[in-house]
Amino acid sequence: MLTCGIKRRAMTRLPFTKFLINVSNANHTCSQSSPLPAKSFCFFRNVSSLPAGFWGSRSSSATRDSFWRFGEVRGMASMVVSSLQNLQNPDSLSYLTQKEAAEIDEILMGPLGFSVDQLMELAGLSVATSIAEVYKSSDYSRVLAICGPGNNGGDGLVAARHLHHFGYKPSVCYPKRTSKALYTGLVTQLESLYIPFLSVDDLPVDLSNDFDILVDAMFGFSFHGTPRPPFDDLIQRLLSLQSHDQTRQRSPVIVSVDIPSGWHVEEGDVSGEGIKPDMLVSLTAPKLCAKKFCGCHHFLGGRFVPPSIADKYKLCLPPYPGTSMCVRIGKLPSIDISSLRENYISPAFLEDHVEPDPIDQFQKWFGDAVAAGLREPNAMALSTANKDGKLSSRMVLLKGVDKEGFVWYTNYGSRKARELSENPRASLLFYWDGLNRQSHLKTGP
Repeated sequence: MLTCGIKRRAMTRLPFTKFLINVSNANHTCSQSSPLPAKSFCFFRNVSSLPAGFWGSRSSSATRDSFWRFGEVRGMASMVVSSLQNLQNPDSLSYLTQKEAAEIDEILMGPLGFSVDQLMELAGLSVATSIAEVYKSSDYSRVLAICGPGNNGGDGLVAARHLHHFGYKPSVCYPKRTSKALYTGLVTQLESLYIPFLSVDDLPVDLSNDFDILVDAMFGFSFHGTPRPPFDDLIQRLLSLQSHDQTRQRSPVIVSVDIPSGWHVEEGDVSGEGIKPDMLVSLTAPKLCAKKFCGCHHFLGGRFVPPSIADKYKLCLPPYPGTSMCVRIGKLPSIDISSLRENYISPAFLEDHVEPDPIDQFQKWFGDAVAAGLREPNAMALSTANKDGKLSSRMVLLKGVDKEGFVWYTNYGSRKARELSENPRASLLFYWDGLNRQSHLKTGP
């Protein structure tokens, strides 16, 4: 949220008294006992004018200056976005050879003081957060992490632990365990969470019946040669899923850690018959084979590259947003907007369930949103119109509610203040995702 620095602010109170049921389907007729097509309600009141002096129209030099500063900030933001888009262009990123990747690991674990378990923890967390960015646990809860005997397998073990804490239901296939203390500790951590370990023989013939996500953590950039049993069979199982993809309603998605198993680190899928993952999570920096990746989602993880390494290897990498442990590389996949559909399942909402007083009903639902831990439950869309009827909407925050109405704050020179002084008709819309509820409030006839 950008604050322009205007100290003079007006308290805005929008009163509503009459209560009506808001039905989104205009052809639906509600009776006293009929269920509504969606959980929503709205308030209405006829308002011809607001009290004199309720809105101010003062325009000070401070206000004008603040708007100019906002324009400058917006211009700088555009430059940052443009730079970020360039960095996320695959042709603008740095890619590592196998030798460079090995050298960077040696430097990190040598003079720069990182331990292998630190790097593994950061890598596994990056993989888990990348998965959570795209595949919601509500739709893709059943995860199988297939882990190899090396560091790549350790990344998969760490990712499984974090996915468990993120609300997924992971299982682990770890057929070639090592006796090193680091790996036995990772196994113990997973067992303490009752995460099941499955042998290759325990796995179902058709993985699509039991899992939504398959994490390919078998081989990393240090692997040479041809995969040996049982990993050659596991790779073939993943390939068979993709070859029969057209006959399935939804095949499990495959997420590869750093390198799709079976690929050449620099040349990619040389044979053309390797795994074609839906998501690739590159670590530290993408390897050369990532240029051949054609899946929907490419992420970079491992937020630990210091400037000395970036300078030495002339790395050009995208910045990580906020506190995120991963960042998307490349463009978002094309999306068929018409196919996006969420199935809302919730109890029927009947008219006789509504509180007689609309304010009481709102406060009840608002309390539910707060209790559910929803982010900013007081966020609301405020829609206004100028004297010519031209509409505008923006998000504001509710600051209070009582029997007289709803309160938010604005400065006297803002667009919404000017429009409400010209045209007192306005509406508020609260949307509480997770509860499948919305509340619509408006002034007007």
